[in-house]
Order: sequence, then structure tokens, then C-alpha cells
Amino acid sequence: MQRRLHVASPSVLWLRLALPGIAVAAVLALLAKGVANELAGGIAGLPKLPISPVMCAVVLGMLWRNTLGVPRFATEGLEWVMRGLLRTGIALVGLRLTLSGATAIAATALPIAIICICVALLGAAALCRLFGVPPRLAVLLAVGTAVCGCTAVIAVAPAIRARNDETAFAITCVVLFGCVAMLTYPSLAAVFFSAAPLYAGVFLGTAIHDTTQVIGAGLIYSQQHAAPAALAAASVAKLLRNLSIALLVPAAAWFARSQAFSADEGAGPIDSGARVQLVPLFVIGFVCCVVLRTAGDALTQHSALAAPWHALTTTGQSASELFLICGMTAVGLSVSFTQMWRIGWRPLASGLLVAILVGVCSLSLTLASQRFMH
Repeated sequence: MQRRLHVASPSVLWLRLALPGIAVAAVLALLAKGVANELAGGIAGLPKLPISPVMCAVVLGMLWRNTLGVPRFATEGLEWVMRGLLRTGIALVGLRLTLSGATAIAATALPIAIICICVALLGAAALCRLFGVPPRLAVLLAVGTAVCGCTAVIAVAPAIRARNDETAFAITCVVLFGCVAMLTYPSLAAVFFSAAPLYAGVFLGTAIHDTTQVIGAGLIYSQQHAAPAALAAASVAKLLRNLSIALLVPAAAWFARSQAFSADEGAGPIDSGARVQLVPLFVIGFVCCVVLRTAGDALTQHSALAAPWHALTTTGQSASELFLICGMTAVGLSVSFTQMWRIGWRPLASGLLVAILVGVCSLSLTLASQRFMH
């Protein structure tokens, strides 16, 4: 009698590969949340430290990666947590907003976002020329800082025939300086915008590189200062910046052709029609959640469904926060100090100065907007 061979489906095989990494992220996230709660309560007689669980998650992940290391069996699951779960959490942030609220935030954030993008592009071009950074790497640093971090770098790289090492360098700079900003800018926002969570969120959304880092900073601020409006404002301001990638990819390809970038080893042909998802799925999900919240509020107002609808949106927001904490743990586990030192001081100096320039520009414009509106 022949034995039947049962072949596992691709989804089952993927789950087997991903489950260890997912478990690592979940355990570290729970540990980070516990540490944050203990610090907030004044553990062992120490002063109370209102530190966000997200901040603890990122720092714990970075320490783990650079001391104990990340086992190879966990990489698949951590990659999914950092991409799929984290972006799902970002989309669910839309449940905190209605269309009227999002429009009001966009009206304040859009001029600041446009000016910051222009400053980042021009500043990166000047600084990279000053430090002698290769032109393709300069373009990647510029768009990574100006638009949406790693996503912009990956989108623009094939359009300008970037080498693999240049793409990796640019992503490392974005991760390095974006994580530093994510951990420090919420405290800066508390100094300048302590009574104005809307402007705190706009500052975070226009000053920090990557979408995940902006959401992390917004969550840190909202958790430490009990200001959920800051997270919503940061999300809207950052998503406005993300939309500019639809213009920058063809512009970068045209610039590469006009400058006659050479084809070095590891570089492909310039692709002016590089296939890029111009509107990422998590952005579409975010907008759908905003529309859903708006329609649900309108339909259940003054009815028996108001309480269940409120409970549902609250559950969605709680799930979003949990997904974001797990995702930011995976982000911390992806940061390697060793890889950063290999970049060299010139790209690092250029990336650092561009990041500082954008931060100063965003802070100045947000302060001016707040003063003008009041």
C-alpha cells in the first residue's frame, strides 16, 4: 500500500518560516511595554519616567541586534512584521480621523511639507557636491530625506541606474538618522508645542524621513503626553509627502539622463518608466479607514449603534497601537551599527546635515504657522 505524500501549501510553508520571527518581535514588544509601564510607575523607588513603549521597543531591538545578534531563522518573520504588520498598523491609524479632521490637518501641513521637500532636495544637492558624494548616491540621499525614506530610495534607484551598494548606503543613512530623529524629536516637539498637539504632529510628519519612523515618533509623543491628535496629524502630514514620489521618480530618471550617469558594475540601464507603486497600499488603507470612520460616525450618531461603533473603533485603534509597537521592535532589530560604520564619513556627514537642515526648516515653519494662526 503506497503512502500518500502530503505537500504543504505555500501559505503553510511561509507560516513555518515566519512564525519564529513573529514570536521574537511579539516577545520583545511585550517586554518593552512592560519596561515602559514599570518606568512610568517609578520602579524600585526611582523617579517616574513617562517613556513610551515604542521608544523602549526600538531601543531594545537595537541593543539586541548589536549585542546578541538576530538569528537567521527569525529574519523571515521579522521582515513581515516590519513590512506587513507595521503598515497595517499605520493604515488603522486612519480610524482616529474623520474627513473633516484630515482636511483641516492637510491645510496646515501641505505648505510646510512642500517647502521642506524643496529644501531637502536643494540642500542635499549642495551638500553632497560639497562633500564629493557620487551623484547617484546624492540623488538617493536627497529623495530619501525629502519624501518617504526607504520607500523613495528603493523606488528611485532603478530610475537612475544606482548600484546596489549605493542603494544600501542611502537606506542605511535614512534608517540611522531617521531613528535618531524618531527618538529625539518628540521631546523637541514637547518643548515647542506642548499645548498644541496638531502642530507637534505636523512638525514630526514633515521633519522625519521614513513613514514608519514618523508614526513611531507620533505614537511616542501621543503616549507620553496623552495627545492622540499628534499621531493623527503626523500621519496626515507624512502621507502628503509620500504622494510626491509620483513626480520625483520620472524627474530623477530625466536628471540621470541629462547628467549622463555612467553604467558601473552592479548598475542596470536607466529606467525612466520604472515600475513603482505610486500610491502605497497602506496609504490607500489609511484613507479607507478615514472614510469608514467618517461614514460610521454619521450613520450611528444618535442611534442604538453608537456605543457598539465606538467600541469597534476603539478596538481598531488599540490593535493599531499593538501592531505599531511590534513593528517598531522589528525596525530596531534591523539597525546594525557595524554596517553604518562601513559607509564612510562623507555620505554620513551629508546625510546628517541634510537631516538637520530639514528638521530646522520644519520646526521654523511650524512655529511660524502656529504663530500666524493664533
